[in-house]
Amino acid sequence: MKLYNLKNYCEQINFLKAVKMGLGNNQGLFFPLNLPKIPKKKLQEIIEMDFLTRSVKILSILIGSEIKTSELKKYVKQAFSFPGPKIVPVTKNISCCELFHGPTLAFKDFGARFMAQIISHLNKKNNTTTILTATSGDTGAAVAHAFYKSKNVRVIILYPKGKISTLQEALFCTLGENITTIAIDGSFDECQALVKQAFNDNKLRQETGLNSANSINISRLLAQVCYFFEAYALTKQKKKLVIAVPCGNFGNLTAGLLAKSMGLPIQSFIAATNANDTVPRFLKTGIWNPYNCISTISNAMDISRPNNWPRVTELFSRKKWNLNKLGFGSVSDQITTQTLLDLQKIGYISEPHAAVAYQLLKNQIKKDEFGLFLGTAHPAKFKNIIDKVLNINIPLPKTLAEPSTLPILSHYMKPNFEKLKKFLKS
Repeated sequence: MKLYNLKNYCEQINFLKAVKMGLGNNQGLFFPLNLPKIPKKKLQEIIEMDFLTRSVKILSILIGSEIKTSELKKYVKQAFSFPGPKIVPVTKNISCCELFHGPTLAFKDFGARFMAQIISHLNKKNNTTTILTATSGDTGAAVAHAFYKSKNVRVIILYPKGKISTLQEALFCTLGENITTIAIDGSFDECQALVKQAFNDNKLRQETGLNSANSINISRLLAQVCYFFEAYALTKQKKKLVIAVPCGNFGNLTAGLLAKSMGLPIQSFIAATNANDTVPRFLKTGIWNPYNCISTISNAMDISRPNNWPRVTELFSRKKWNLNKLGFGSVSDQITTQTLLDLQKIGYISEPHAAVAYQLLKNQIKKDEFGLFLGTAHPAKFKNIIDKVLNINIPLPKTLAEPSTLPILSHYMKPNFEKLKKFLKS
C-alpha cells in the first residue's frame, strides 16, 4: 500500500512506515495513493462473509502484500475480539448502529486495538515506541486499554482538564503501568496542538520513537472502514441508505467515505456536529473559520479544528464527488437534551453524541430512504447527564463501575510545549 503526504505529494511511503510515523513532514496526513474499487459481483461475496473474515479481506485489499494474510488474520482476530456492531431499530425508517460493545464501550476500540496489533508487529525487533495522543473523551480509554502492558510501548495521553466525563476519565487515568495521562489546563484543540508540535520536532521524534494513536494514524482509520461494511450487511433495508455520523475529528466519517469509495452502496452521509460547527459553516459558506472551542454535553465532539477534514476533501476531489451533496448540520445542547427525551419516549436510551446524529438524520431523511445513526459510546459513560436529563438511574457496566472507585493518576500541565517536551524526554 502506497500513501502520500497531503501537504507534500512527493513524500510517498508504505503502510507500515505510515503507521510508524503517524504524520508526514509539515504535519501532513497520509492518504492512500490507490483507491481500490471492489467489483459488484465480488462485493456481494464480501458482504455475505462474517465480520472477521470480511474485515481481513477488506484490510488485505487496502494494505496489499505488506502483511501476510495469515498474520493479518491473527491481528484482526485479536483486535476485534469483542461483540461487533449491532443494529437496533428506533423508528420505522431509522435504526442505530451501536459500535460501543467493546472493552471501553466506545467505537474507538476497533481502531485502537488494530493499531496496537500493527505496532506490536513493528516492534518485533525490540524497537521502543512512545505513543503520544490527545483525547476529547473516548480515544484515551480505547488507546490506553489497547496498549496496556504492551512490551516496549510507552503511552502518554493528553486530555482537557475538567472537560471529559468523570467516568471517561476513570476508565484510562487509573491504569498506571506503561500508561501516563496528563490533564491539560485548556481545550482539546490545545491538546491536539501540543501533539502536532511534538511531531513537528524531528529530533524529539527520533529520540523518543514518537507515534500517535489519534485518528490521524492510518491504521486506526482503515480498521474503522470494516464496521461500515458490517453495518450495511446487518441492515435489512439496504436501498437508499443514509448514515449520520457524530463528528469530532472526522475520522469516523472519513472511514465511511472510504468504504463508499470501495463500492459499498451507501447513498449519502450526514456530518453531524454540536455547537463546534466549523465544518457545517464551511459547507454553507465556503469559508474555513474555526472559532474557539465550546464545551458541550457531547464533549467528545468539542473540536473546532478537526484533523481529518483534509482527508475528506481529498477523497471528494479524487472521486470527483460533489462536496455540496454531503449532508451536514449542528445541534445545540438544548436540542440535544430534548432529543434524548424524545428518544426515551419511543423506547431508546441514547447518549448526547448519538442524539446529535439522530436529530439531524430525522430532520433530513426522505420518505423513500432508510437511515442509520452511529451510536459511538455507551450511555452509561455519560451517567451524570443521562440520569439528570432522563430522570433515571442508568446502571454502570462492570467496565465502568470498577475503575470509578480507583484514584486518578494524572499529571497536570498548562498547554506549554517546552514542559511537555521535557516530560517526553524524562
